[in-house]
Amino acid sequence: MRAVLTLYFLSFFHWDENLSTAVYHAFSALCYFTPVIGAIMADSWLGKYKTIIYLSIVYVVGHLIKSVGAIPSLGNQAVHVVLSMVGLFLIALGTGGIKPCVSAFGGDQFEEEHTSERSKFFSIFYLSINAGSLISTFVTPVLRGDVKCFGEDCYALAFGVPAALMVLALVVFIAGSGLYRKTPPQGNVLLEVCKCIGFALKNRLKNRSPEIPKRDHWLDWASEKYSKQLIGEVKMVTRVLFLFIPLPMFWALFDQQGSRWTLQATKMNADFGIYVLQPDQMQFLNPLLILVFIPIFDFGLYPLINMCKLNFTPIRKMATGMILAGLAFGLAAIIEVKINETDMPRLVPKESLIRVLNLAKNPVQVAIQDKDLFQQPVESFQNPAEYSKLILNGEQQSLHFTLQHQGLTLAFNYTMKEKSVYSLIVFEAEGSLSSRLITDLEAKPENGLAAVRFINALSQDVNLTINSKSFIAVQKNYSASEYSLLERDIYNDGKCITETGEFPLELGLLDFGASYTVVITNISGGAVETWKSEDIKANNVHMAWQLPQYLLISAGEVMFSITGLAFSYSQSPASMKSVLQAGWLLTVAVGNTFVLIVAEAAPMAQWAEFVLFTVLLFAVCIIFSIMGYFYVSVDPEDLEEKEEKRETSSRGNMIGLVTQKTKL
Repeated sequence: MRAVLTLYFLSFFHWDENLSTAVYHAFSALCYFTPVIGAIMADSWLGKYKTIIYLSIVYVVGHLIKSVGAIPSLGNQAVHVVLSMVGLFLIALGTGGIKPCVSAFGGDQFEEEHTSERSKFFSIFYLSINAGSLISTFVTPVLRGDVKCFGEDCYALAFGVPAALMVLALVVFIAGSGLYRKTPPQGNVLLEVCKCIGFALKNRLKNRSPEIPKRDHWLDWASEKYSKQLIGEVKMVTRVLFLFIPLPMFWALFDQQGSRWTLQATKMNADFGIYVLQPDQMQFLNPLLILVFIPIFDFGLYPLINMCKLNFTPIRKMATGMILAGLAFGLAAIIEVKINETDMPRLVPKESLIRVLNLAKNPVQVAIQDKDLFQQPVESFQNPAEYSKLILNGEQQSLHFTLQHQGLTLAFNYTMKEKSVYSLIVFEAEGSLSSRLITDLEAKPENGLAAVRFINALSQDVNLTINSKSFIAVQKNYSASEYSLLERDIYNDGKCITETGEFPLELGLLDFGASYTVVITNISGGAVETWKSEDIKANNVHMAWQLPQYLLISAGEVMFSITGLAFSYSQSPASMKSVLQAGWLLTVAVGNTFVLIVAEAAPMAQWAEFVLFTVLLFAVCIIFSIMGYFYVSVDPEDLEEKEEKRETSSRGNMIGLVTQKTKL
């Protein structure tokens, strides 16, 4: 569902890119904050089995509400936004709440001595997650873009199908109820850890007097209420959680695959010859590459590094993953710069753009009062050059235009507004030269669509049919139609209907992100003669150029995420695994929150934002490497044994002291 979410905000709600990105990452952050709620519900109240069932129902209801909110005919914009936000909240609660329960519930099905079988289960579980992600990120954009409903992209179907599949999965899960081992809730260790830390801090603040003896560790101030075993385990956990502090920056970059990278793909050429890829389908590369990279890294790269006797510790693997993610965003910045080369110039106040379309039979010399533009005559039906920049003296200005044509000089006055784009059409009417100023698009069409408008040079009105859904009426004598937005395709099956009959209309290829002006010049030999000019250049950077950045960030995920989970689990006692799981998920939430803040608080050029995130991640990588250099890996079982020996020794000394006092 998240694969199409950014485009849903952009196309359905018509939000700008920054707001769409901010809401997308707010939803993603919520999905990783809510696992704490699910863990507390499962361990303290309902148990894992019931928690999975109840929150899955919440998840399905959220998807249904989201699907209803995507029906265009249902209410106004406010209704759609409210339904969508309610649906997204329920989806976040459902999907986040079951995250800590599903894998743990699967692990509960194995006895303690079946460690190898449990390990295989987790491998298959992780494999199935990525396989499901691969299928969904490829199919959901197809349901959105290739299936049409209500006359536009079918977001209602894209949100509804996951709900139906989740219902089916829930039925299958409940059907196996009698086969499961269901452990009752035994209290939430995360709450105990939080209470222990809170009591230690509170007790330390109360006892700030210099007369009170200091303690070895700040958590020792909780010893008045909590056992030494719990305090020792919390100490182990806090050492690892301290290492988690820099990690959110990695996730800030990683999760932008569904927002900024998808928006970048909408401005690229998606034609792969045999298949035209939807911009939100590029995300399927990540789960696909993960499935490929895991065996390559585990059975190829890591053993090779060990053979070279290089000490590639978990900390170094994670730092390398950060570097790879930073390089991926560096490549994204370079691609963004190349994409911007086909964009319209960004206008500032007191600026406008203009070009000349000469539809007359002979060259025309155009001059604008006090402006040094159009030095050379404009040839008849000459493909227009780049737009020329006009500097105005205010928000709008009336300008005097002079046209020289076959020894005749004609003058016209037009009022031009700032931050606007114009085409001056020059044509012959009733034996004399005339002109008309029309407004052009100020930016590329969004989402890879093509824009086309028509100028009717005939002496009769025309009705145009581009495809089965696009009907355009254009009045006679060089009147211009509004722009129509179309999917990228070859349009050679159109029709032009006039007073004298119906004629075929061929437009050829209307490419990704391009804007066209089509002039209907004549009807001859039973066919319509047209002249097509490209107002805004098509997207000329191919979507395949995103492949290197996906390769880098997927390799970075394997080295960072999988290694990080394994390392953190190895550094904590068995009873604290769930606490570290919650801490790990919270780093994802914090990373998405950071992207939300940057998108809304500090809007900047997209390439500059990519560079900013690259620099920030490299800086965080250095900090993390320094922290990791001073971190000493431990075996939790060894620490527990030492703690037990120390307590036993301490009890022995106390017994001896009591005995001596008795003798005295």
